[in-house]
Amino acid sequence: MKPMENVIELVNRIQRACTVLGDHGGDGAAASLPALWEALPSVAVVGGQSSGKSSVLESIVGRDFLPRGSGIVTRRPLVLQLHKTNEGQEDYAQFLHNPKRRFTDFALVRKEIEDETDRLTGRTKQISPVPIHLSIYSPKVVNLTLIDLPGLTKVAIDGQPESIAQDIENMVHLYVDKPNCIILAISPANQDIATSDAIKLARDVDPTGERTFGVLTKLDLMDKGTDALDVLEGRAYRLQHPWVGIVNRSQADINKNVDMILARRKEQEFFESSPEYAHLASRMGSEYLAKLLSQQLEAVIRARIPSITSLINKTIDDLESEMDHLGRPIGSDAGAQLYLILELCRAFDKIFKEHLDGGRSGGDRIYGVFNNQLPAALLKLPFDRYLSLQNVKRVVSQADGYQPHLIAPEQGYRRLIESGLNYFRGPAEASVDAVHNVLKELVRKSIGETEELRRFPTLQRELAAACYHSLERFREDGRKTTVRLVDMEATYLTVEFFRKLPQEVDRAGTENPPSPSSDRYTDTHFRRIASNVSSYIGMVSDTLKNTIPKAVVHCQVREAKRSLLNYFYTQLGVKDATQLSLLLDEDPTVMDRRQQCFKRLELYKSARDEIDAVSWSH
Repeated sequence: MKPMENVIELVNRIQRACTVLGDHGGDGAAASLPALWEALPSVAVVGGQSSGKSSVLESIVGRDFLPRGSGIVTRRPLVLQLHKTNEGQEDYAQFLHNPKRRFTDFALVRKEIEDETDRLTGRTKQISPVPIHLSIYSPKVVNLTLIDLPGLTKVAIDGQPESIAQDIENMVHLYVDKPNCIILAISPANQDIATSDAIKLARDVDPTGERTFGVLTKLDLMDKGTDALDVLEGRAYRLQHPWVGIVNRSQADINKNVDMILARRKEQEFFESSPEYAHLASRMGSEYLAKLLSQQLEAVIRARIPSITSLINKTIDDLESEMDHLGRPIGSDAGAQLYLILELCRAFDKIFKEHLDGGRSGGDRIYGVFNNQLPAALLKLPFDRYLSLQNVKRVVSQADGYQPHLIAPEQGYRRLIESGLNYFRGPAEASVDAVHNVLKELVRKSIGETEELRRFPTLQRELAAACYHSLERFREDGRKTTVRLVDMEATYLTVEFFRKLPQEVDRAGTENPPSPSSDRYTDTHFRRIASNVSSYIGMVSDTLKNTIPKAVVHCQVREAKRSLLNYFYTQLGVKDATQLSLLLDEDPTVMDRRQQCFKRLELYKSARDEIDAVSWSH
């Protein structure tokens, strides 16, 4: 194979790989093809219904394999890739949707095209823009990519929407509008070229005719006494490339399954023996058309080599980056696996700490617990009800028992304060739980954001479970510490606060001394007790508002930063090689992505090397 033929075959392989490996759009429609696909030239076959498109394609391939019939037969684009093989090798075909099956019977290829068309469109006359991809390998073909498109039509028939003509034209435009698309415009010779649907469409998208090849079919069916020389010699409609005449097989030949090689020979004999076309015989016929298209493809590829190479290099860089994200293959020995797990843990721990320290969002929610949730919970405590006149009287009376208090109801004070301070347990424990939930969410979020972990769902689950176990232990420490702070306040009351109270009473008494007969413990006195207790509880509340966050941070946040993974490391240390391997059981989708990525890399690196070799040889 010549160097440039190698590159044509290489372009075929890249186009096929773009499809197989998903480098084109997910729905397969031409509109979604990326820059690399669009940079690769191909040949789109366009023409009206019954213009002979199928016969031209079959003549180029040398095989009878396309569906036939009246009306719209081609209802989905057929991306046909021809691969030239060595002499003596058997012809065979492969479909992208069924890559494991080789078709050597081309009648079955026709049936598969029909079945695959019906799979999307049903047994109707509907059309679909999703292409069928077919590769044919034969020593009798030239390396080409041909796209057979539905025949242009003007009216809808039964079972078709009224918009069918516009729908087909829009679909054809998706392909022929591409600047690297060579247009093979098929027109029948027994119709006026001025009414040719293919030429009209080609003129719209390629007004200079630089990438249009005109093909005139059915020359043998013209009325006697007429010929197509005005078209073939470029007088009726001039293109920059010469027109090519084709003689299709007759229906009788098709019915008799006349061999394509024999049909090509008969076609050549027609031109050589025809008085009108003998002088053009050397550039007529399907065999010449295939070689002409291959030469044009060579010229387009040669002109596009720099941009194709640039796009391939960019694709390689993108794939290398994706491989870095997906991770490299895992070592088989326990040491390598343990090292990988520790590296993954370090990556996770780094992201978790970034959330806490403010490099990423989420850690600010802990501050929100202390700045908003805790103060709001303290304000909602029911001290108004607890220090109501009726409740104060009840608690003070119960504290004295059968003995009336002599000077001041100290036991009543203590019981009111101690019981009241128990209310602070709720907000203290709620703060611990709220921070615990934030830390759990940050663990979940950090695991999700650790790119390197995504390929190991089992490790993700084990790591999350170990982290949650550690956080539960930190929560228990936090709960014990914060509750202990509340208990400490209730266990030992601040003396200085109460020593001021008798002085305040005395001062009040000096200013307004009670009469000897008055009861010192009236409702006013109980209200004063309630007020004093409320003031003390308020002082404790201010203290706890500052000390509870410190305890929570010390027991939970600080420990999460310091030793979140210690429990996991302890578990890891007792695992054997088999258990380590189970931890690194990858998500099948990630494995598949890496495999596909690796295939792309191999393909594009090979493509770059081969294209570089060809460009240097020229």
